[in-house]
This record gives sequence, C-alpha cells and structure tokens, in this order.
Amino acid sequence: VQLQASGGGLVQAGGFLRLACAASGRNFINDILAWFRQAPGKEREFLGNIRWLGGRTSYADSVKGRFTISRDNAKNTMWLHMNSLKPGDTAVYYCAARFFQVDSYPYWGQGTEVTVSS
Repeated sequence: VQLQASGGGLVQAGGFLRLACAASGRNFINDILAWFRQAPGKEREFLGNIRWLGGRTSYADSVKGRFTISRDNAKNTMWLHMNSLKPGDTAVYYCAARFFQVDSYPYWGQGTEVTVSS
C-alpha cells in the first residue's frame, strides 16, 4: 500500500489550500482514509476521515466547518480542502488508511508541509 500526500506550501492567513493523497496498492473499497497533522512540538492530531465506500465523512471539532474531505474513486485520490486557514494550521499533513473494522491506521503517507503566514 502506498499513500502519497501532496499539495502543501505557503499560504497567507485566510487563504485556501487543497491537499491530495494518491492511494495505490490495494482495493480501498472497504477502507477508511484519514487526514492527520503534526505541528512542531505537538502531538499528531486527527483531522477527519472518509469511508471510501459511500463517501461518509467525519471531522474533528477543531476543523469542522473549515476543512472538507472528498475522494475521487476513478483516480484513487483523497482530497483535503482547507478554507480560512490560520497560522495555527501550520503543520505537516499526513494521510493514512485502515480497514473499516480496525481502529488503528497501519498505512501512512510521507506528509506534506503546510505553512500559514499571518
């Protein structure tokens, strides 16, 4: 299984950024894919996930209403749409995958860095 996160960069506060996670190596139809982030000196934070089959999403309270997760079945790609970005959103963003009946995420991408300037 390979997960490739991309799309990070430098953006001004209030701006928008879209991250992509290209997934390959297995059929993800029974999987849940998720986004996490880790800011310098902080623990990794769950942002939200999407059930590949059906597209049901769930979000952490810290990003609910600002971040949206979607997926493109044909391209095997998951997206993280981030609006109204704040300096506190500065972090390395990771995508991860797990089988829907499992609690932990065994598959991780390499991370993409997002910096939000004030």
